[in-house]
Amino acid sequence: MKAARAIYRSRPHDLQNLYVSLKQWRIFHAVIDCGGFAEAAKALHLSQSTISYTVSKLQDQLGTSLLRIEGRKAKLTLEGRALLDRSRHILKEAIELENFAKDLGQGLGGEVKLVVDHNFPPHLLVRALDEFSRTGCVASNVKLSEVDTLHAEDVLRDLNVDLAISERVPLGFLGEPLVEVEHLPVAHPEHPLLKLGRDVSAIDLAQHVQIGVGHAADRERSTASSKPMRRWAMSSPDTVVEALTERLGYAWLPEHRIRRWLDNGLLVRLPVGDNRPHKTMLYLIHGRPWASTAAAGRLADVLRGITCESASTHGANNVVV
Repeated sequence: MKAARAIYRSRPHDLQNLYVSLKQWRIFHAVIDCGGFAEAAKALHLSQSTISYTVSKLQDQLGTSLLRIEGRKAKLTLEGRALLDRSRHILKEAIELENFAKDLGQGLGGEVKLVVDHNFPPHLLVRALDEFSRTGCVASNVKLSEVDTLHAEDVLRDLNVDLAISERVPLGFLGEPLVEVEHLPVAHPEHPLLKLGRDVSAIDLAQHVQIGVGHAADRERSTASSKPMRRWAMSSPDTVVEALTERLGYAWLPEHRIRRWLDNGLLVRLPVGDNRPHKTMLYLIHGRPWASTAAAGRLADVLRGITCESASTHGANNVVV
């Protein structure tokens, strides 16, 4: 009987001395993340006195000091740092629980937030969204964001991201191979590299500007050399193409992004030494698998099906051309 009573009282709702609320943890996090009491008050639309009182009461209830004041700045104590890291998981789970409950109440409705690497073929994306809208998910809203490779990794930290397609799988996430994309070395027909009359070497490339999207220009390509290279990072693929047509440099770009410029002769493939394209794998990543909605799962299935069909059409290895 005593053992049964002990198990009964071990349930979370049986605890009697649970004083700290999620609201208190949220305010504590705001003070740290926003850089101070005044900044937290502004972000949360509360008075500064409310922020100060809440944090003070939180410390009293926990029986430990979370912050120390240095001038006008509030600094975390060692205990505060430990509790901040632990409590972030509590808030994260609480937010996910509420969102999951809302999605359950809406069936396949609600919103699916999808983040896509700019190198993912747009025609496949449009086909996937079209099929998704015709498979019983018409009530679901899709919020789509196209970002560069490094930014996609950062965006996955957003608690509201359901799915992401990215070249990199961030630590702590699981990614499944979705599609392999070819990148071709290209430049304007009048670019000096195309006037050499021979294959272009890594040394030749190092003497000219390499243009890419965001941090994509920092990637090491198969023709990289030990010699420092000049790299320009642009804001979007369209900006990169514009720079190329102005003869400002060369770039490695997905073939599906530049096909019409290749067809009309405004861009030309560079004759690199081994004449092999650079390939990158894009992965399908669930941003929050512990709270995946039916709509997010359905969209993931559609994306798998569309890319698999494309791979079968264009040959093995999931290469999209």
